[in-house]
Amino acid sequence: MPALATFLQIALLILVVLVIFNIIIFVHELGHFWAAKWRGLQIDRFQIWFGKPLWKKEINGVQYGLGWIPAGGFVALPQMAPMEALEGGEKPEKPLPQISAMDKIIVAFAGPLFSMLLALATAVVVWKVGKPKDFVPSTVVGFVLPDSPAAKAGLLPGDRITAINGEEVHGFAGSLDSITERVVLSRGNEIVFTVERPGEAAPLALTSGFKTEESRWFQRRGLRQVGISPAGPVIIGEVFPGSPAAKAGIVKGDEFLTVDGQRLFSIAQLSKHLEANQWRAATIELKSADGSLRTVSLQPVKPLLPEGLKPMIGVAWDDSKEIDVRIVHPGPVSQVTDSLHMMWVTITSVVAKDSSIGIDHLSGPVGIGTLIFDLLQTENGWRRILAFVVLFNVNLAVLNMLPFPVLDGGHITLAVLEKIARRPVKARVLEVLQTACALLLISLMLYVTSKDIGDKFGRSSSKGDEIVFPAD
Repeated sequence: MPALATFLQIALLILVVLVIFNIIIFVHELGHFWAAKWRGLQIDRFQIWFGKPLWKKEINGVQYGLGWIPAGGFVALPQMAPMEALEGGEKPEKPLPQISAMDKIIVAFAGPLFSMLLALATAVVVWKVGKPKDFVPSTVVGFVLPDSPAAKAGLLPGDRITAINGEEVHGFAGSLDSITERVVLSRGNEIVFTVERPGEAAPLALTSGFKTEESRWFQRRGLRQVGISPAGPVIIGEVFPGSPAAKAGIVKGDEFLTVDGQRLFSIAQLSKHLEANQWRAATIELKSADGSLRTVSLQPVKPLLPEGLKPMIGVAWDDSKEIDVRIVHPGPVSQVTDSLHMMWVTITSVVAKDSSIGIDHLSGPVGIGTLIFDLLQTENGWRRILAFVVLFNVNLAVLNMLPFPVLDGGHITLAVLEKIARRPVKARVLEVLQTACALLLISLMLYVTSKDIGDKFGRSSSKGDEIVFPAD
């Protein structure tokens, strides 16, 4: 029965993901559909997803369907630019009446407009019900990985980072102006940290390089990192039975203050200290939930199961105090403008030659669906989904307005050129151009989807395995 319940839960989550996808696509295509009806265009088909339809039904001369390639949708308008390569249709048997360039512009613009309206409507809902802030407010360095770019640059635990490459930072992660994001999105070969250090009268400027996580050819390239993590309380979230921590009387809620006389700034600092000390016994000063202080000695032990783990003290950490998950109520306009800013930063980073962000870091339907699936399983996941729908629809609107054939922006560009030249682009040239761009779009979608899938392999994890310690 538990297995059946898990299966049904997963099936339900997948269904919710598909429904969310289809609503977003439907609203975008509905904009084209209504605009085409308003301007008197012939409408052949209204289809969600590309390719031959798995399901179809004709109503009042319009074929409605669901395709088999989960990568978008379309309204087949034969009086617009030909789209047979992507939509899987056939050319009209007889010539259709010409439509004006303005009609083409209105119909093409209606899709992104409806996506933006859906983003704004969803933003109003988010404003009312709220969403988790999901922000790490600390700008203090809690741990510096030995021999990392940050260590070589001279960063130390306790340093407060105030700016990166001359731009102020607010928080460690969770916004475009936070430390992690500024490192990831940095340009060039050097990253300059401005830090305030206890005991120093003036801020220090420390120049660091960066490293990227190694990846295989079928995975995305690693993102820039310098080897630092934020400062935060070292609090016990769980104690494993039979572990050294359990035998020492450590319980959930205890906070580690020092290790072998050194002040603890982060969980990572403690883990690295134990390893650097060759897993010898460590003296821990801790504070209990009632505020009382005491000292214990912990000898890390290698678990029997799962195999391959390093020695450990047998606890899981509570990092909830590091992350601000309070429910906030950002205004609808600020949500949309923040999404537009994020979209601008993404596009400029992808095209910049001195950036480590590339096309392979974009996500296709599989990656986006996986993200929605994961968000649905978190506390307040539905609130996070609503916030994501705002971002996704803004992205959909902006990307579709890019001036490339096949996209809505391409239709608008062609219509503007037609208006200027006072004649439409030659049908044969337009057909070749549309077909080539359609194949390019499909190739791009397959490429980023391959990265979505590739990132799921080659990264082992023992999450969920029971940890068993040897008996005395």
